[in-house]
Amino acid sequence: MTEKHIVYHIPACPFSQRLEILLALRGLTDAVEFRVVDITKPRDPDLLAKTRGTTALPVLETSDGRILKESLVILRYFDEALPGAPLRRSDPVEHAIESMLIAREGPFTMAGYLFVMNQDPAQREAHLDKLLALYRGIDDFLSHHSPTGPYLFKDFGLAEAVFTPMFKRFWFLEYYEGFKLPEGKDYDRVRAWHGACVAHPATKQVTDEEIVKLYYDYALGAGNGALPEGRNVSSFAFEPPWQSRPMPPREKYSATATDQELGLVA
Repeated sequence: MTEKHIVYHIPACPFSQRLEILLALRGLTDAVEFRVVDITKPRDPDLLAKTRGTTALPVLETSDGRILKESLVILRYFDEALPGAPLRRSDPVEHAIESMLIAREGPFTMAGYLFVMNQDPAQREAHLDKLLALYRGIDDFLSHHSPTGPYLFKDFGLAEAVFTPMFKRFWFLEYYEGFKLPEGKDYDRVRAWHGACVAHPATKQVTDEEIVKLYYDYALGAGNGALPEGRNVSSFAFEPPWQSRPMPPREKYSATATDQELGLVA
């Protein structure tokens, strides 16, 4: 039996950051122990036994030894089980509205990751168009349900905790793809929401520099600790620490930096 909740997670994982945001909002950062998993190495057999073979993270081991999976499930569990004001709306209709917005996160996240991992310059515009269409859909939703904003409801809530880590991971699109929201009424409302979310003091667990450096291999089409061709060390390696590494090259379609150029080896 464990004395407190344990979350097994990947450093800078957006799905884990959702949980960290909730804990920060509640002032309960010490209520959960976060144990880092090195995705550049095979999974620990003891952890695999606990998760019944599941490698996806984060995974929660509750204080009484039960295993819960899927970040949204864990987020909702913490929201109900831990002391403090809930993130979810108490009004049934308002909770349904925030759930409708949260349902848009999956396609949004997938589009962003497929965009950064794209290796075909000819497909770049198609990825851009797909992501922008999803942003416009969110803008329309917010404009209808919360035209004055900046949040969906009065305060930073459940939908914000779900989307904010993705907004921060998409810093890799700003860096590697030069992405930014266009000006204009189709994006004004979602831009305001985005800005309020990333500026909230409870969401400071990661920096843009950290995301850009760790996710360089994603920009080369290699995710989850996989190695790009010609490389021997993952950009997600713990050592040397990301703070000591140089910024990776922005160009992703015509060149690949070496381990040495990335500061991953001496």
